[in-house]
Amino acid sequence: MNKIALLQLSLAMTIFGSVGFFSELSGLPALELVFVRCICAAIFLCTAWIITGHFKNEVWNFREVMLIIFCAVANLLNWIFLFKSFEQISVTIAISLYHLAPIIVLIIGSFIFREKMTIFSILAISLCFIGTLFIMGTDGFRSSSPDWEGIIYGIIAAFFYAATMLLGKSITKTSVYATTFLQMFIGFILLIPFVDFSVYTTLHSSEWLYTILTGIIHTGVVYLLFFNSIRHLPTNVVSFMIFVDPAVAILLDILISGFQPDGFQILGISLIFIGVIYSLKASKSPKNDVKLKRPHTM
Repeated sequence: MNKIALLQLSLAMTIFGSVGFFSELSGLPALELVFVRCICAAIFLCTAWIITGHFKNEVWNFREVMLIIFCAVANLLNWIFLFKSFEQISVTIAISLYHLAPIIVLIIGSFIFREKMTIFSILAISLCFIGTLFIMGTDGFRSSSPDWEGIIYGIIAAFFYAATMLLGKSITKTSVYATTFLQMFIGFILLIPFVDFSVYTTLHSSEWLYTILTGIIHTGVVYLLFFNSIRHLPTNVVSFMIFVDPAVAILLDILISGFQPDGFQILGISLIFIGVIYSLKASKSPKNDVKLKRPHTM
């Protein structure tokens, strides 16, 4: 196994696991934070695209360009709803719900490819559904519950993350640099009419620092580390590493933010991640063509 690639992937997932913590320190609403993230990442990725010389060898395909556009929209909504969930509920709960995405891919993919679900698939879906109910708790079903909105945002983010996976796996001819740069640029353009630019005038220097770091480090650097590493690692290793970023996120939330999940929430979180493990097993089944491949974005 390529140890350097494994180190790069571990670093990428570890860095991304702290994105919820940094988003809280930025002091920005979800939409305005995503806007800055798009700008910083677009500049960083475009620079990398030019420096590496990949822009000279791009083969543009109309179908793939359309896929990149749809993938960019899905990824943009994925980010917005994820950061909105961070505003309403703890990072631990939000990131756990967010990682329902592989299960959603499994369900949608089974309809698209018309494959019968295996016992692993059914078990994974059942565990994740029960886990989600435990996380929501009895108060979660009341519309007046303060956590209700954040829980819904987290689940919607997972749906758009799943859409990003399904769309991104079909992009094969365009380089990673071009794909990710275009997604960031499209996101930037789409958000301009909706951004409240006045919120930026109230930011302190430290909040600007966390905001810019979220754009450059958590997007640009993570993308390059991630996509450079997965080309040299087995699929099963990449699939396993999906658990590093939520582990880091939950650890930071507990140690730094002081979040303490109750017994039902701990059980719910555990069931979701056990379900995701089973979904990865299901995706590797020879009878199942729906492969959970990491998307062209995060």
